[in-house]
Amino acid sequence: MRSKIDFRLYLVTDRKQLTGNRSLTIAVRQALKGGVKAVQLREKDLGTRGLLKLAHKMRELTHGFNARLFINDRFDVALAVGADGVHLTQNSIPAEAVRSVVRKKIMIGVSTHSLKEAKNAEKGGADFITLGPVYRTASKLKYGVPVGLDTLNKVSGQIKIPVFAIGGIKDRRIAEAQKAGAFGVAMISEIFGASNISGKVKELIGACL
Repeated sequence: MRSKIDFRLYLVTDRKQLTGNRSLTIAVRQALKGGVKAVQLREKDLGTRGLLKLAHKMRELTHGFNARLFINDRFDVALAVGADGVHLTQNSIPAEAVRSVVRKKIMIGVSTHSLKEAKNAEKGGADFITLGPVYRTASKLKYGVPVGLDTLNKVSGQIKIPVFAIGGIKDRRIAEAQKAGAFGVAMISEIFGASNISGKVKELIGACL
């Protein structure tokens, strides 16, 4: 398993945000063609069987493009399909518990919303974190007010693992997020809402450099 975090753009899936008649498989394939190298399968409404079936499809697809696959929350599914990692939430099994089971077999990402959570994730063995919502976004309203660039800067300066900014990240905001210390950015709607997903991804990757 490649241990280095070698991607700056992290695609998080949400098939409910797809436009037109696109299927999730088609949309992810287009993103991979555009250059996405890390995909988090995050379809929380699916049961275990449905998620496992979709995860197998995503594993085959990402393998074909030499891209990483992360499974949201379910490290058992991640192990079952041979994913590169699991992405934990604050309601998931703690990172240290997962790390004790998976050892170095897979990578661990953790969703965080504060410096305390970020430090706990790092201490627990996370390879990277997402921090947000940095900006106001409808999909993250349940997490409260945006953490803002100041918190992003503070967190990025106090932990050693890569920090990916998430929440309301648009192409025009990538530069300021990285200036505030973000290693990279995680996106959903900016990619899935694009009329030309492959083209949009190429633009975003260029902005992340």
